[in-house]
Amino acid sequence: MFRRVLIANRGEIAERVVRACDRLGIESVVAFSEADRDAPWLRRATRAVCVGPAPAAESYLNATAILQAAEQTECQALHPGYGFLAENARFAARCEQQGLTFVGPPAAAIRRMGDKTEAKRWMARHGLPTIPGSSERLHDADDATREARRLGYPVLLKAAAGGGGRGMRRCDDEAQLRRAFAEAAREAEQAFGDGSLYVESLIEAARHVEFQVLVDAYGTALHLGERECSVQRKHQKLVEESPSPAIDAATRDGWGRRVAAAAATLGYRGAGTVEFLRAPDGRLFFMEMNARLQVEHPVTEMVSGVDLVVEQLRIAANQPLALAQDALRLEGHAIEFRINAEDPDRDFRPDPGRIATLAVPPATCGDGSRVRWDCGIGAGDRIPPHYDSLIGKLIVHAADRAAALQAAALALDALVVEGVATTIPFHRRLLGDPAFASGAYDTGLVQRERAGPRRAS
Repeated sequence: MFRRVLIANRGEIAERVVRACDRLGIESVVAFSEADRDAPWLRRATRAVCVGPAPAAESYLNATAILQAAEQTECQALHPGYGFLAENARFAARCEQQGLTFVGPPAAAIRRMGDKTEAKRWMARHGLPTIPGSSERLHDADDATREARRLGYPVLLKAAAGGGGRGMRRCDDEAQLRRAFAEAAREAEQAFGDGSLYVESLIEAARHVEFQVLVDAYGTALHLGERECSVQRKHQKLVEESPSPAIDAATRDGWGRRVAAAAATLGYRGAGTVEFLRAPDGRLFFMEMNARLQVEHPVTEMVSGVDLVVEQLRIAANQPLALAQDALRLEGHAIEFRINAEDPDRDFRPDPGRIATLAVPPATCGDGSRVRWDCGIGAGDRIPPHYDSLIGKLIVHAADRAAALQAAALALDALVVEGVATTIPFHRRLLGDPAFASGAYDTGLVQRERAGPRRAS
C-alpha cells in the first residue's frame, strides 16, 4: 500500500479521500489554492500544499504545479477526486511518466472514453446499444443539419470531449440547430479545450440511469448496481438514488454484468460509471462512461456496504478485488440530495458567501434509517465564488424507498444552513411532488416543477 497520497482536489471530496487514506493508514497531502488557504478540510489531512492562486486554471487545473507538489512531498500516488483533472488523459500520462501512481484508469482508457463518439463506437462493438446519432465529430453546422435530417428532429447537440451538460443544446428544427451550433462549440471549447460536437436523437421522457463498476488490474470486473439520476436542472444532477425505481432485479443483474464486462475490455482499472438513457418503453441506451469517482458515489456505498474510495486506492496499489459478484448484496434504498449554495427561486443562481449557521441531522432515525452528511466545511467558513457551489451532500438510507423518503423529509427539516441561499427548499418541495414520490419521473421533472405553480417551502 502507498505511504503517502496527494489529493488534487478540494471541498467535500478532498475530505472524503482523506478519510479513506486514514482508514488504510496512508498519509494524505492535500493540494489547495490561495482561496482555500483556511479551509477546514486541510486541517484533517497530514499535510497541505499551496499550488497557486484562486482561479482554478492557476491552481487545481495547473498540472505542473500539482505534479511538483507531489514530487516535493514524496507522494507515491495521486487521487484526483472528481472534476478538475480527474478525466484528463494527458495528466494521467504525466503522472505515470513521473513514476506517480494515478488513482484511476490508465490514460488510454480515459482518452477512449473521453471522446464521446469513440466511446459510443467502442461500447457498441462490445454489445451495448447506443443512442442513434453521428458516428464522427461534426465539422460544421452543415454536417450537423445533414445528420439531423437523417435522424429526425428533435435532436441534441453534444460536446464530443466532455459531459455535465456543457456544450449541449436541444434543437427542434434546422434553424434552431444552426443558431445553436456556434454557441455550443464555444461553450465546449471553454469547458474542455475542445469545441468538437456530435448530434444524437433526443429520447423524450427518458430517465438517466447509471451503473457503478469496479475493475482491478487483473481483469476482474464487477458492478455494484445502478443509480437513478433523473432529477436534473440544465443537465446537472440534483438528486440521486439507488436502486432506480424503474429497474427490476433481473435487469439490474443482467445489464450490470454486461456493463462490467464491457469496462474490462477497455483495460480499465478502478471505479467507473457507465451512463444510460432509459426510454419510456424500458430500452437502455449507452450515453457515456465517466472514468472517475462520481459525486453521487455515497448512495452506492450505502446500499452495497463497499467503500469505493478505499477500493480505488487498493486497486491503484495493484491489490486484487476481494469482492465477488455473486457474494455482493445490495440492501435497502439510499437517496442523496446535493446541497448547493444556489437560489432555486432565481433559476439556481449561485450564492457564494460565508456560512453563518450549519446544523446537521443526527446519524440515525428512530426507525433505523441512517443519515450521512458529506461536507468539508462548517459554520463560519466561506463558499468562494471561484468553484462549484456544492456545500455538502445529504444521504439517507432505509429499508425501502418509502422509508427512505420519510427519513429524507426528517433529515432535510433538521438540516440548517444559514448565510447563503441553498437548494434545501427545492428538495423539500421535491419530496411533495407526486411524480417523484411515486418514482414515476424522468429528466424533465425539474423543468416541469419550475414551470408549475410555486408551492410553499
